Amino acid sequence: MARRTVAIIGPHSSVTAHVITHIANELQVPLLSFSALDPTLSSLQFPFFIRTCHSDLYQMTAIADIVNYHDWKDVIAVYLDDDNGRNGIGALGDKLAERRCRISYKAPLSPDASMEEISNVLVQVALAESRVIVVHANTQFGPKLFSVAKNLGMMGTGYVWIATAFLSALLDINSPLSSDSLDDIQGVLTPRMYTPDSQLQRRFASRWKNLTSGNTANAHLGLSFLPIYAYDTVYVLAHALDAFFKQGNQITFSTDSKLSSIHGDNLNLEALKIFNEGNLLRSNIYEVNMTGVSGPFKYTSDRNLVNPAYEIINVIGTGTRRIGYWSNYSGLSVVPPETLYSKPANLSRENQKLFAPIWPGNTGERPRGWVFPNNGRLLKIGVPKGVSYKEFVSQIEGTDTFEGFCIDVFLAAVSLLSYAVPYKFVPYGEGKNNPSMTELVRLITTGEFDGAVGDIAITTERTRMVDFTQPYIESGLVVVAPVRKEESNALAFLAPFTPKMWCVTAIFFILVGAVVWILEHRVNDEFRGPPKKQVVTVLWFSFSTMFFSHRENTVSALGRFVLIIWLFVVLIINSSYTASLTSILTVQQLYSPIKGIESLVIGKEPIGYTQGSFARNYLVHEIGINESRLVPLTTTEEAAKALRKGPENGGVAAYIDERAYTDIFLSSRCDLTVVGQEFTRNGWGFAFPRDSPLAVDLSTAILQMIDNGDLQRIHDKWLLSSACLSQGAKLEVERLQLKSFWGLYVICGLACLLALLVYLIQIWRQYHKHYVSEELDSSDGQSLGSKSSRLKTFLSFADEKEETVKSRSKRRKMERISYRSSEGSSSISSNKGYAPRRSECASEV
Repeated sequence: MARRTVAIIGPHSSVTAHVITHIANELQVPLLSFSALDPTLSSLQFPFFIRTCHSDLYQMTAIADIVNYHDWKDVIAVYLDDDNGRNGIGALGDKLAERRCRISYKAPLSPDASMEEISNVLVQVALAESRVIVVHANTQFGPKLFSVAKNLGMMGTGYVWIATAFLSALLDINSPLSSDSLDDIQGVLTPRMYTPDSQLQRRFASRWKNLTSGNTANAHLGLSFLPIYAYDTVYVLAHALDAFFKQGNQITFSTDSKLSSIHGDNLNLEALKIFNEGNLLRSNIYEVNMTGVSGPFKYTSDRNLVNPAYEIINVIGTGTRRIGYWSNYSGLSVVPPETLYSKPANLSRENQKLFAPIWPGNTGERPRGWVFPNNGRLLKIGVPKGVSYKEFVSQIEGTDTFEGFCIDVFLAAVSLLSYAVPYKFVPYGEGKNNPSMTELVRLITTGEFDGAVGDIAITTERTRMVDFTQPYIESGLVVVAPVRKEESNALAFLAPFTPKMWCVTAIFFILVGAVVWILEHRVNDEFRGPPKKQVVTVLWFSFSTMFFSHRENTVSALGRFVLIIWLFVVLIINSSYTASLTSILTVQQLYSPIKGIESLVIGKEPIGYTQGSFARNYLVHEIGINESRLVPLTTTEEAAKALRKGPENGGVAAYIDERAYTDIFLSSRCDLTVVGQEFTRNGWGFAFPRDSPLAVDLSTAILQMIDNGDLQRIHDKWLLSSACLSQGAKLEVERLQLKSFWGLYVICGLACLLALLVYLIQIWRQYHKHYVSEELDSSDGQSLGSKSSRLKTFLSFADEKEETVKSRSKRRKMERISYRSSEGSSSISSNKGYAPRRSECASEV
């Protein structure tokens, strides 16, 4: 640096680079590194640090995508405890967190660790739950670690080993590896920095082979990504310097005042000079755009190289196999990344693909990725010890054993798993009051319990704390209230329809009758006569269609069209009325002043709920019911007694509980029933810590139980009880409303309007043809009178029978023809007398 340096290439390690970058920044000398891949070495913190290779951030992203692709949630990180190792694993943790995965255990190792120290650390790793292990080391330390893992039996079935790019570099440099070294890494996955194939690269590989084969020391030095990027680094600097000088720049140096003030006999700091044009050279480096041995070489706006990509390598047998690629453009794929750059970017999970690798233990079956910790510890499963509803969960007296519907479902689901689950049930609650399920779930987050099994409803608040399995029973909140029988009365026949429905139906009966009368009046004698008779005819015809007993025949096509549609409407209305009335008269009817949760919201009566249930928080915070109105009830007997007392006698107006409970509660209490609909949609599930793989596997087992009928059989064993006879009764009358029939009425109304429109057009044409034209002929084109007289004439015309109009029109037409014939004869006779007189005049002249 004392020799007036304008650029630095190197150093090899990130640890050294962290030190030298401070000097490079101070002297404004660009530092180009192709091997210091530490993600924290950024151009933001160190402006003169220029990475000419891809940062470890990208390979950590690739590893996170591999973990997520195989649906693993927890990984163990084994790494060298230096700047490069710590910062690389930190980047991996960030990328895993973005995919809802995590590093569950970190195992740092000293760069100078002995085989015994490595063994001690790996033993702790083997005792952990996760079996997905990521190794971040270097080419010298990595083989030692895998050799120890092999000796400990950790390279067998069930393990997943993912090594960072140091392993692919080792395979390339020392190709072929010895058989012993390959045995230590069978089934391991590792990313290899991807450089697209090109003629330039093939020519470089040939030259590299010739170069290393001539030197005994380098006889086995294969070509990895490091020589390729080192070569491109020199070329990039050459291009930048060429552009620098072509711009007319000069190389000058100046003294650093900060260093001059520091006195040291041996440091010789005053000899260090600042490169004045360092910023210009750095800018020229970032502006280089060339095609190197590694492919397109260009920097992005964030000063990283374009198109970071890796091959995913699987060590198999005596060599390796590529199972896919990764790029930050398209994620995981089985085709080279450059073929995807021309297509729209698609990082969706469905688009991620890899060929199936061979895993440690020489198996093609994807490892589960986790086991229960091999430390003899049993999972503590919390079980609520309540007072009521022993059918769901109860502890057998004098033992630590539990029984009930929820327990049997859990045991059956566990038996379907492909692995053993070491667990023990731990009671929660003193057995005198119902425990808080929310508090039980919270204790899972603190580590007091490893899970919870019981009648635990899945709520929004609880899902924020833990993961639940697939619901094994549906159970929303309902309202239970006392009911009484409703006696029939003399006006029961009016009950099927609502008042609005009755009114609209009556209006349509009269309307259809009037429309049919209008359409039939001019052509049908049955619809003619004195006004009183016609009114009676309209009413009789209208209401007789209700029973299809109308005796008047329809003659016109339009009348028949309207009548057919109306009879269809009447058929539907009659059938609905009959069915509803039959139900009202034959099925027992119940009555309750409480209609549902809406009645409770607007009322002020006390409301009961099960102690420890989530119903209290839901009613207060979600629905807005005053907390002073809520009465906690411990047992079913206490709830039934409070309901029967009523609010007037110190009881409650209604009781809120979950549907699964109320089915048992009401099976022996015929004077109580559910009113309204379920106002929540909940289910019960088993609770486990966040991202627990056991929750996923048990969910699959529960779905399998649903498919094969095991869940229904367990339900029938514990919850199938004889229902109260009144459960078949209806709560109040289900009246038919207008909204159920408005479509029929609209169709009928449109048919009437259409028929009337066509009828008016027809009658207007007849009026113009048979009356107006005749009047014009008779009046010699003179005015036909005022508008009122013309309207009266039109109405009179419309009231006349059509046959009469046609007969009169025909008679008038014949009279006009006869009149014109007589006029023609008179004209001929007069012409014959005129001819002799004309000849006489001619003779006189």
